[in-house]
Amino acid sequence: MGSGQVTSSEPFDFQGKHVTVAGLGVSGVPAAKVLHRLGARVTVVNDGADERARAQAAELEALGITVRLGDGDSLPEGTELIVTAPGWKPDKPLFTAAGQAGVPVWGDVELAWRLRGPDAAPWLAVTGTNGKTTTVQMLASILKAAGLRTAAVGNIGVSLLDAVLGEETYDVLAVELSSYQLHWAPSLRAHSAAVLNLAPDHLDWHGSMEAYAKDKGRIYEGNRVACVYNVADKATEDLVREADVEEGCRAVGFTLGTPGPSQLGVVDSILVDRAFVENRQKNAQELAEVADVHPPAPHNIANALAAAALARAYGVPAKAVRDGLRAFTPDAHRIAHVAEVDGVAWVDDSKATNTHAAEASLAAYESIVWIAGGLAKGATFDELVAKSAARLRGAVLIGADRALIREALARHAPEVPVVDLDRTDTGAMRAAVEEARRLARPGDTVLLAPACASMDMFVNYNKRGDAFADAVRELGSAEG
Repeated sequence: MGSGQVTSSEPFDFQGKHVTVAGLGVSGVPAAKVLHRLGARVTVVNDGADERARAQAAELEALGITVRLGDGDSLPEGTELIVTAPGWKPDKPLFTAAGQAGVPVWGDVELAWRLRGPDAAPWLAVTGTNGKTTTVQMLASILKAAGLRTAAVGNIGVSLLDAVLGEETYDVLAVELSSYQLHWAPSLRAHSAAVLNLAPDHLDWHGSMEAYAKDKGRIYEGNRVACVYNVADKATEDLVREADVEEGCRAVGFTLGTPGPSQLGVVDSILVDRAFVENRQKNAQELAEVADVHPPAPHNIANALAAAALARAYGVPAKAVRDGLRAFTPDAHRIAHVAEVDGVAWVDDSKATNTHAAEASLAAYESIVWIAGGLAKGATFDELVAKSAARLRGAVLIGADRALIREALARHAPEVPVVDLDRTDTGAMRAAVEEARRLARPGDTVLLAPACASMDMFVNYNKRGDAFADAVRELGSAEG
């Protein structure tokens, strides 16, 4: 880890500044309102001009904000700063023009960071390809168990701008950050941060795995106390080594095995800390039992260890780690046990929208009928299928890119029976559940872990998971 004194970003006077907000939606509208309140002359540009965009535009125009619908590419004249929605690609003509004109580009996270007050709550930040939301929610639960005023914010639903500018005061914030948000947050400096894992994802946005990893690694820049990394994922440790941090900041690993000094890990089904203890060469602190983690699947224990590491970096006592993990319940559609019918467990992990998440999900069960497919987002499935083949009793494939999974199964698990459902109507999930039931035997788990995005058939992964759970419950009631 490099080290160097990191100065906080200079305050920015928005009064009279020409600021262009790129994109309406969940981050653009609040950013435009905040900037307008601060005295900036705000122009919002947006690619689309659908009914929702027109309604949002009308709301902003009523405040005196200029909105240009249907043109998100050209740079408005006089622009001195762009604040962009995180999803806008860096190669967009708007940003190319901004670069040529020397106009800085911030995301909503950078804006929130710049607008923090002098006594603002420090940020404990989490990124990674998978597990971010669960880890941040676990972290918030642990911090609350320690009696701290906190909130889970960022990419998780609660706007960072609201958290920073709202009337409620916090001791510390648990912050989920995506690679998109980190790309546009050059001056962010967290108290401590974790990169949970790195696997190919969003490469269409970043352009390469190297660019994706570099954006994830930004989360470590300027850390004060701990850079938390995954011992099983060397790429995360490499990012720590490359980071420029404050003097005294430490690298802290988490592992599902026995931890070495400066690591958290697992010994005899107990989560232990050998990083934030006196004489870490010899001593370890018991934090919680594996049974305190819900569900106790391997990748979720890793999430719990990462959350515990960040909480311990902030000085939280061991008892709060245990109490916080016990109090935590995961969101819907994350390895959620739906029902048991005729000795077969039915599990909804619709949130497994990429191969890395699906691999973690498949690793949690011994004998699986796998429901998979959807939009592949450029992913390949050979590695996933090869690693999981021994656990598969059967597979039911749905969605636009199911052929990619079918071909991987043919190459790496040719003996596994596959049902290929060529339909995308609303009854397709019910049909998939019926086919999975036919393939499953008592003791099996039918696992919805699509390894793909949902938008080819469903509004989002929540709706996909709901359709699965509804169909499973119909099975159960039919049995009854």
